[in-house]
Amino acid sequence: MNRALFLLPLLMLAVLAGFFGWSLLSGRDPASIGSAMVNRPAPALPFAEPRLKAGKPVLVNFFASWCTPCLAEHPLFMRLKEREGATIVGIAWKDKPEAARAWLAKLGDPYARVGFDQDGKVGLDWGLSGVPETYLIDAQGVVRLHFRGPLTERDLAAILPLLRGGS
Repeated sequence: MNRALFLLPLLMLAVLAGFFGWSLLSGRDPASIGSAMVNRPAPALPFAEPRLKAGKPVLVNFFASWCTPCLAEHPLFMRLKEREGATIVGIAWKDKPEAARAWLAKLGDPYARVGFDQDGKVGLDWGLSGVPETYLIDAQGVVRLHFRGPLTERDLAAILPLLRGGS
């Protein structure tokens, strides 16, 4: 009986190690959690009304001047604005307005409007988990795509048809 009790912690350790090993090797992408916002009306942005230019798709990008991945994706937003004429709304999340303005002055400003969410309340309404995060809002004001982390060239394959098609 005593021997069985000594083996119990080892058995539990083996079970946990097996579970963690399976989780790591299962091929699941931890960034693909999804978003409760997709296919729902976009929350209001007090600084970007009326309703994010109804009738035209809009990208909403949460960024911060202190965010290194935001720096990595910034040239993509500049290109979307210049080449595609994309309407992009930027929200500086938990950032000082003067720091965000200086960052945009240095790198270029791809945003049609910039808002500031210093206390993080707007981010809560959008289901934000951190920066950068980007949402594509269709012409009817419905969230169609959500990207956690910096946008990449691969993400443009999903974004461009919706931006060009208007819905």
